[in-house]
Amino acid sequence: MTNLHPLAGVYAAAVTPIKPDSSLDLESVPTLLRFLASRGCHGVLLFGTTGEGPSFSPKERETLMRAARVYRQQLPGFKLLVGTGTPSLSESIELTKLAFDLGYDGVIVLPPYYFRKATDEGLFNWFSELITKAVPKNKYLLGYHIPVMTGVGFSLDLLARLKEKFPIQFAGIKDSSHDENFAVELGKRFGRDLLVLNGTDSYFQHALKNHAQGAITAPANLISDNLRQIWDLFQEGQDSSEIQAKVTEQRHLLEKYSPIAPILKGLLHKIHGLPRWTVRLPLEEIDDALIEQAVKEITGRP
Repeated sequence: MTNLHPLAGVYAAAVTPIKPDSSLDLESVPTLLRFLASRGCHGVLLFGTTGEGPSFSPKERETLMRAARVYRQQLPGFKLLVGTGTPSLSESIELTKLAFDLGYDGVIVLPPYYFRKATDEGLFNWFSELITKAVPKNKYLLGYHIPVMTGVGFSLDLLARLKEKFPIQFAGIKDSSHDENFAVELGKRFGRDLLVLNGTDSYFQHALKNHAQGAITAPANLISDNLRQIWDLFQEGQDSSEIQAKVTEQRHLLEKYSPIAPILKGLLHKIHGLPRWTVRLPLEEIDDALIEQAVKEITGRP
């Protein structure tokens, strides 16, 4: 399939490597990036929900962003996205500027989630100022639509206004609404003019059929090989129902262990031998017995 957006593809909403003392494990960054690239990811999103983004200070985010940029040079074509949205407009502007100064391919921006009664007009003006002040003319920002977490979402009309004002810079959205009907409405309203990266593995095929151009998901840390197969088959005009059924089962298994960051880190260690990374408070470590149970369920091992 032609005319894909430059950011189209399968991305892992990457876990953040954290040492037992809660500091960033910068030495493990190349290990994580190489692992995800080897399993079919077109790129990664750093500091999303799965990456515990709001738990890190701007300085910590900068430190990891710089480390990832260095190691990405060893992975030609591998794209780097980063979450730069906070309730503070000035802080979001600074983080977004930094991302593009460091050569990142795009940013994913949450709406200012503390202010749950913000109007579309307020959100339009907030994003307009952010894009005007921080996003270069040839770079890309995607809104992060996850109302179950933020309490603030993107209406179709708001998306249309932002796309009209910033046709290049406002590329589209990461749709983590987990709403199949919203995926349909996005496709009807925008077709392929709006870049939609789906956030729900269990209906990735459905989203692609409604003009989505890729995915950014938490389970992609483990199952990006299957997600990439769905994406490739769709681009080739072939049916991906069989592999989609497998992905749906895997997603539902992982959803039993919420929040997902601790179980993903445990499974990456147990199944793939990556370092045993911890999580930041208020998240808590997961019991080893639960990790072993999850290993059996995900892998089918006795």
